[in-house]
Amino acid sequence: MSKQAKTLTTAELRRVLDYVATRKHSARNRAILLTTHYAGLRVGETASLRFGDVVDAGGNIRNEVHLSAAQTKGGNARTVFINERLRKELEAYIKSYSPTNPLHKLFYSQKKDSDGFTANTMTQFFHYLYRRAGIEGASSHSGRRTFITNLASKGVGVRVLMSLAGHRNISTTQAYIDVNDDMKRRAVELA
Repeated sequence: MSKQAKTLTTAELRRVLDYVATRKHSARNRAILLTTHYAGLRVGETASLRFGDVVDAGGNIRNEVHLSAAQTKGGNARTVFINERLRKELEAYIKSYSPTNPLHKLFYSQKKDSDGFTANTMTQFFHYLYRRAGIEGASSHSGRRTFITNLASKGVGVRVLMSLAGHRNISTTQAYIDVNDDMKRRAVELA
């Protein structure tokens, strides 16, 4: 069995965000990173997002993003809910990048005339981002695991987590939850 991606602490996520702030394309990179951490999207789903999937005709960030079957790993369409923190991040990002064609990718790549990131190039992006920020064991799946673990630690039920993650099997979702000492301390206080 392969090793699971690292779940980031708040301090580690801050460290990555601080690193992103010092680099080119910081608004885009921050939005990509936080899309995985605040919405739990897979890297392939994040790479597949089109501008019109996330931004309506009036230039507003949608409350819900509908992923088609072609955009998801399991080939099952699903709805992703955008929380207020992610909405603010995406609003800041689209101030610096707003294509005229809603079919253009939401996240442009280094070659702005290209079709944006692929799942593979975005996976590489995360590999180098975490490595350069000094976060060991983190990968393109870390945002998704962190999202699910954080919600579980706040008491969100596994069935809700399963639906948010787009999993078909509850055991898949359970494998994402990283149990930590804070969760155990809170649990024993309930006894």
